Amino acid sequence: MARKFVVQTGDPVLREKCKEVKSFNPELFSLLDDMKETVRAENGAGLAAPQIGVNIRAVVVDVEEGFFELVNPVILATKGEQVGPEGCLSVKGKQGTVARPYRVKAEYRDRFGRKHKLTAEGFFARAVCHELDHLDGVLYTDRASEIHDIEED
Repeated sequence: MARKFVVQTGDPVLREKCKEVKSFNPELFSLLDDMKETVRAENGAGLAAPQIGVNIRAVVVDVEEGFFELVNPVILATKGEQVGPEGCLSVKGKQGTVARPYRVKAEYRDRFGRKHKLTAEGFFARAVCHELDHLDGVLYTDRASEIHDIEED
């Protein structure tokens, strides 16, 4: 496993629609392991492959409910609404207020290509939506009702 550099706003990879993963192999396993190490080292709640310069539909989410690797994820249904703060490892020094669904149902494949479904609520749902947006070239700043500077630790 290796910690990867997180690309920042302005890098064109963050605005690309990512390609579907077709090969579930050791290269993918290594990428997911690197993403896991990177999100933990950066104290984030999630990371999408394009944030480390890789144009594929893969994200990791690290929340209270556990650590999730979502390959080729698709949101099947949403319910409710929550409005709250969001930041992003690719948008350093900023935070915004974003409306997201309160609950999401999603389908995805794991690192071995097996199909799964999940239901996420609250912060977990927010994190899933945020990371899946990255796969379509969307940043939280595109959805935010307001954005302000924050102090970095």
